[in-house]
Amino acid sequence: MADDAEARRWKRQRRRRYFSGLMAERVAATWLMFKGYRVLGRRVRTAGGEIDLIAVRGRRLAFVEVKQRRNVGAAQASIQLRQRQRVRRAAELWLSKRRSFENHDVGFDVVFLVPWRWPLHIQNGLSDHELR
Repeated sequence: MADDAEARRWKRQRRRRYFSGLMAERVAATWLMFKGYRVLGRRVRTAGGEIDLIAVRGRRLAFVEVKQRRNVGAAQASIQLRQRQRVRRAAELWLSKRRSFENHDVGFDVVFLVPWRWPLHIQNGLSDHELR
């Protein structure tokens, strides 16, 4: 009986996190559009991993990780080296199949979402240097 209750609670939490993540990505996409970006994809899956958002503005192509936390410090701390590598691998695979973007400046951005604050978009927040 206790196992059933635990399983239901875990399932509810997982579902809540999933929908919270979807909403965070929608807010981040809207924020990027407000800043002049055109969103090319959301939750883009490749063999290398998943990319939260892919957006373009002019000649700049951004692979964006979205982080929603209670404060900016927690959001920044949640980005690990492994995650940066995953986004980079996924981006390289995505780019290898889309030659029309080969001359774009590529960036690995992050959008932090914190309660009661405007979204914080940091260009190249996932890396110290660009892919090309």
